[in-house]
Amino acid sequence: MPSRRNFLKSGAVATAAGLMVGEGGLAQAQPGTFKEPAPIGGLGRSYAETASPHPWIKPQLPSPPISIDVHTHWAPAGYLKAKADLGQPDFLDPINHDMDRRIKWMDAHGMQTQVLTLGGFRPWQWVTPEQGAKVSRVANDEAMQAHKDNPSRFLAGIELNVSDPQGSLAELNRVAGKPGFVCVHMPTSLGGKEFLFDAAFQPVLARIHDIGLPIILHPLDGEPNWFLGKRLDDAASGVDANANPMANRFPGLTNSVGNSMEVAVCMAKLIASGTLDRYPNLTFIITCGGGAMPLIGGRMENRGGAKYKQPVYEYMRRFYFDSLVYWPVNMRYLADVVGPDRIVLGTDNMYGPGDNQMANNPHSLIDQTGFTEADRDLILRGNLKRLFKL
Repeated sequence: MPSRRNFLKSGAVATAAGLMVGEGGLAQAQPGTFKEPAPIGGLGRSYAETASPHPWIKPQLPSPPISIDVHTHWAPAGYLKAKADLGQPDFLDPINHDMDRRIKWMDAHGMQTQVLTLGGFRPWQWVTPEQGAKVSRVANDEAMQAHKDNPSRFLAGIELNVSDPQGSLAELNRVAGKPGFVCVHMPTSLGGKEFLFDAAFQPVLARIHDIGLPIILHPLDGEPNWFLGKRLDDAASGVDANANPMANRFPGLTNSVGNSMEVAVCMAKLIASGTLDRYPNLTFIITCGGGAMPLIGGRMENRGGAKYKQPVYEYMRRFYFDSLVYWPVNMRYLADVVGPDRIVLGTDNMYGPGDNQMANNPHSLIDQTGFTEADRDLILRGNLKRLFKL
């Protein structure tokens, strides 16, 4: 049924039996095979008028372990010790690196593989080059071991101390090509500094370009990295001035709105700076579903597109976007803008104590969006299999 919102052509959610795609089904998966449009919430009614709270917690369809999660965090024992020895211990519980516990959770939630990366409180902005070299080396060595112990369950992003370009290049050369590493993990900025575009950091990007590894971009946490500084940490942002700041490390709008803008700004600068033109084979994986970028790309093209070598929408295909958008209507819009072949599963799960994670039903939002079987399979695993050459 036509809609004034012109959402992508996808059908109502198929039955559980129809959506269970085996290994053989992946070979037939082709992007762009949409079903006829399905109404979002009724006859011409908006999502805001018909939505139910917290759609991301709805039970997902039954599935054997098939998916690949590109946005999941861990804090291995050696990394926790290294930060503690430097006087700034990490807050993550050691249960986070109980890999047997993770595998049990993965089996119960339809997940085959996780791409392990450190959390948002990575220490790159406050370590010395020597300290950063040790921390990144320890984290990467433990990631290699996790893959060696369970090669079908755990892959990893290479961790680099981006505050030290020479050290980053040395560590990249040490571990690139070793089993288990499928991408390079970097922050979007460093305490407000745009390190990605510094002349000193270009040899690192050039080397990654030559190696052929994708870069996964994830904002750093902590006050020095808040987008707009304290502007999203005030009473108007919902912050209680009398609250203990340690009780909430993501106060006000610093994470919800701040990270969404942070990743969008990073993407926009990769385009506007000419970085994507200088490194034509460099590919990025963007967390937070690309934040605001899918919505503002048109304005960026209108107000500055004459300066770019390609239309903004063509640059958008240089990025893969994780599925962390929380509303099915946002997932539909993202697929409409960049294509189902550029969306990958991401949960932001930390695997701390208790049963609840950031995404207890990691496939749920994808199930609700009504993709065809082929496109659903691309998002759950096919796109990352192709990108990582698995």
